[in-house]
Amino acid sequence: MTIKQVRNIRRISQIFFFAIFFWLILKTNFSVNFNPANPEKIELPLPVSITLQFDPLTALGTLLANGVLYEGLLWALVILIPTIFIGRFFCGWICPLGSLNHWISEIPSERMKRKGKSKIESNRYKKYQRIKYYIFFFFIAASLMGTLQIGLIDPLPLLARSIGTFVLPTIHTAAFGIVTWFRSLGYPPLGNIVQGIYNLISPLLLNFRMVHFHGIMVIGIFFMLILVLNRVYTRFWCRGICPLGGMLGIFSRYAIFGLAKDEATCNHCNECLLHCQGADNPDIGAAWRQTECHLCLNCQAVCPELALKFQFFPQQAITKSNPAGVQKVDISRRKVMASVMGGVALYPLFRSGDAFEVNANPYLVRPPGSVGESDFLARCIRCGQCMRVCPNNALHPTLLESGFEGIWSPILIPRIGYCEPTCTLCGQVCPTGAILPLAFKQKVGDKSTSPNRIGTAFIDKGRCLPWSMATPCIVCEEWCPTSPKAIYLREEMVIDRTGIAVRIKQPYIDPGLCTGCGTCEFACPVADKAAIYVTSVGESRSPQNQILLKRRTGK
Repeated sequence: MTIKQVRNIRRISQIFFFAIFFWLILKTNFSVNFNPANPEKIELPLPVSITLQFDPLTALGTLLANGVLYEGLLWALVILIPTIFIGRFFCGWICPLGSLNHWISEIPSERMKRKGKSKIESNRYKKYQRIKYYIFFFFIAASLMGTLQIGLIDPLPLLARSIGTFVLPTIHTAAFGIVTWFRSLGYPPLGNIVQGIYNLISPLLLNFRMVHFHGIMVIGIFFMLILVLNRVYTRFWCRGICPLGGMLGIFSRYAIFGLAKDEATCNHCNECLLHCQGADNPDIGAAWRQTECHLCLNCQAVCPELALKFQFFPQQAITKSNPAGVQKVDISRRKVMASVMGGVALYPLFRSGDAFEVNANPYLVRPPGSVGESDFLARCIRCGQCMRVCPNNALHPTLLESGFEGIWSPILIPRIGYCEPTCTLCGQVCPTGAILPLAFKQKVGDKSTSPNRIGTAFIDKGRCLPWSMATPCIVCEEWCPTSPKAIYLREEMVIDRTGIAVRIKQPYIDPGLCTGCGTCEFACPVADKAAIYVTSVGESRSPQNQILLKRRTGK
């Protein structure tokens, strides 16, 4: 098999793994299997989060933050162990964000054709490529202290979050808008054709329902910036920022598979530099940097003189400054220590603020099955899987509702959607155990088991129609899904401003039965700000965040 054929296999591999990643995100929705033997058991037909469990950086970060390697994350060894022997193959062959950066970098343009010489220079190793190592040490040190922030820029959670909460909803909204516009033209045949095309592609590319996510502009701008920078520097994110690339670079330091150079046959055409994806100096006369190589094999495939060859145990160039002939990771010990100290300082900086406990946002309602807030922030990688799978579009990425430490972690917003009483899918798709999988009995409870509570509802009597305006309304009681209902009614006789007596049913809440699902807030007919609202108090995951007053019982 020729090197060009191997390179073509690598290109097919990139397309294959990106397609798998994208397809699994598409399948992260309420397409469920019902077990005939156990009709109460609802589960997804596919392990939609399996790609995230192959992430070595997620595995290492959660291990350091929790002291436990959550089930499923052992798959990361499939990536990590080969990296030790053959180098950063994941970056060049598998990583979906790396492949996307690669493809965008290679989009042809007139400017790209004119800047061949500058592209050669930009593909030489640059000092900015050190940054990813310092970012890696910074976030790993923060994880060791107990705050898991690595998911913000870890490429797999980043891409899952960006596609799931920004790209797909934007495509869906745009497609729906195009269909609506064509149907508004007043020419029914054209409108029907466009509607037919929409109906044809929607099962494949569009979710079964329109979804809207809180604060996606920030996520979208961040994602688009990553992609646009590829037009300035080839695979800029992969070369200079990606902490997973930094981790794999460190682990590939002593890889036995690498590039051998034959200086005698090289004609210095610089074709290798023109096509290099990792900026690892494959050209003759420069020290090849194994820790930067993505194993794209472009340099060997395009070399007209066959002066470059990847092989096991290659003989590296030996110099006075490097007598072993092996390139070290280009980092400064002083800056590594500064990065580590910065990561260590991040934990007390976050936790000393009032947003964590002292003045926590009462509307920070986490998904059912979530662990305590401290553990939650030590496990959540902000992948957005729970948000995608929620059948009622109830879960959304936070902005600052949980402080800077919890940015883009999931929060329930009942005004947009409520927690389906029998749904436990968010715990099934969480790859790190931030949301534990709940059995049906644990979610809804029974005579011997308390239901899982995510909060408690409260009535704003100043806005409630029966309480403040003498207007009949029993919507919240009708929608309440608990059995017996957490919202009950008492009939009262009130006098309106004209002096007419009106019999009104006024709602009350039993906090012992309320689970905080948000159904009542979602259904409240007061359009702008609901007359009933949910806060996190009473949540099962926190023994401190409870309604402490006990009801007195008389004889």
